[in-house]
Amino acid sequence: MIIDFHTHMFPDKIAARTIDFLSKTGGDMNPFTDGTWKGLKESTKQAGIDHSIVLPIATRPGQFHTINEFATHFQEGTLISFGSLHPESENYKEELKQIQDMGMKGIKLHPDYQDTYFNDIRYKRIISYATELGLIISVHAGQDPKCPDNIHCTPAMAEEVLNEVEPEKLVLAHMGGNELWSEVEERLVGRNVYFDTGVILDRMPQEQFLRMVRGHGADRIVFGTDSPWYDQTKAVNDFNNTDLTQEEKDKIFGKNANDLFNFFG
Repeated sequence: MIIDFHTHMFPDKIAARTIDFLSKTGGDMNPFTDGTWKGLKESTKQAGIDHSIVLPIATRPGQFHTINEFATHFQEGTLISFGSLHPESENYKEELKQIQDMGMKGIKLHPDYQDTYFNDIRYKRIISYATELGLIISVHAGQDPKCPDNIHCTPAMAEEVLNEVEPEKLVLAHMGGNELWSEVEERLVGRNVYFDTGVILDRMPQEQFLRMVRGHGADRIVFGTDSPWYDQTKAVNDFNNTDLTQEEKDKIFGKNANDLFNFFG
């Protein structure tokens, strides 16, 4: 089984302009789908991926209801969506409970697009209560093309959250900190936290990737692409071409997400 733990899509009526905006914001990034659920589903199928986990991002508190209502339509089958909430929400406990009651397995936080540093008390409170509810917390970590010189989730910030909150199901995207992998090795490798492989497989030095996987443990890494910003077919091929053992690949490709997070029994 292959589970892509890190993908994005948008409602049909805003997908085109959202993809255009994000492409320009990220420095003319080239998308590999049209941003719709149909586009992601087709890409998932072509790549031989069984399930894509969708990670929506609430960039304003007022988006809570529209984002999570859309997410409720994708809770089984090929596409499985998480929920999202904004750190400025005054009712974060109620919103997290609503997300759980809607049947969603987790939430997505994006410190750069939510303009909040990851070690902010508001994130710590959200992560603490989400952990009480048994929700997975996926977080963008490291550099983002939106603001590469103002990193809102550094390995040091993530380390502070781990020390103070002790979350059980925290997933730091982009191998723990995009483009900050040496610091990830110093501060986060070996800790009780998960990493995903979103948009790093064709950029991160192979030797460092293997060292981090084995130092951290292959059972705490999940496969992710960050589609539409990484072609899912290419990502599968790039991962297959690593020098990991078949057992390590099987764990990362899908077994970890399925067993640890109980997506599909």
